Amino acid sequence: MVQYSKDYTPSEFQAVLTAREIQDGQVIFVGVGMPLLGALLASVTHAPNVIIATESGAVGPQPLRLMLGAGDNGNLENSIANFSLWRLFSDMQAGFIDLGAVGGAQVDKYGNLNSNGIFGDKQYPYFKSRLPGSGGASDIASSARQTIITMPLGKRRFVEKVDFLTSPGHMDGGNSRKQAGLPGDGPVAIISDGGIFRFDPVTKEAYLDGLREGVTVDDVRAQVAWDLKISPAVKVLEPPTVEQIEIIRGLDPYKIFSGGLKNLTFDNYMQMLTDSYDAMPKIYASI
Repeated sequence: MVQYSKDYTPSEFQAVLTAREIQDGQVIFVGVGMPLLGALLASVTHAPNVIIATESGAVGPQPLRLMLGAGDNGNLENSIANFSLWRLFSDMQAGFIDLGAVGGAQVDKYGNLNSNGIFGDKQYPYFKSRLPGSGGASDIASSARQTIITMPLGKRRFVEKVDFLTSPGHMDGGNSRKQAGLPGDGPVAIISDGGIFRFDPVTKEAYLDGLREGVTVDDVRAQVAWDLKISPAVKVLEPPTVEQIEIIRGLDPYKIFSGGLKNLTFDNYMQMLTDSYDAMPKIYASI
């Protein structure tokens, strides 16, 4: 009998939703942060045959510590292979990556992402707030067969139109992505800490499909800057299981990812590295 957790945070729920979008046997290209946490959770629960690819060029790692960046040595630990970056990205353009998982600072109603900067009252190239930029996210969003987007709710994040289009979603809706010549099919879901959004098959506009328990449609609408469409069959989503929450806390004991990087300190990171060499093998042994 499945035991559902009553003790979980919105961020942990978001990681569980991310994991549920991943199917066994898929090859998934993930960015660090919440997408990685969800992918690792999937790999040790319902999708043991998933192959994770990272921006460093590593394929199929089973790291002994949480990977905090594309250049982290954890990307290579127990990996199947380690390619050059250009080779992995060219394989993605050839259709070998089933699913990409990406995030950013802003997402709009067509699933376009901004991770370059916020304008405010300024104009390009003079950002009010400068952000890290694309990295490999634009390539993933352009070329993976499908993508999922992870983004915590917030009116400054869910915007009518992104300030800067870093990573393409469905562009201007309709057939505009196909007309732009992008090989991938684009985003299939936006996964938030309050629920999940999917895309209309014709207009390609995002609509609310499911809610976290205790969250209402009005709660979500208040955190979205466009006139949000609601599925006529919007549902309350299955809560995380006790096992899923235990694994997330084993993977991220100091809530570095599930805490939105607020707990990323040198001391916490070093302690996490020390602890993980005991905790992570036990998690993999449960597969």
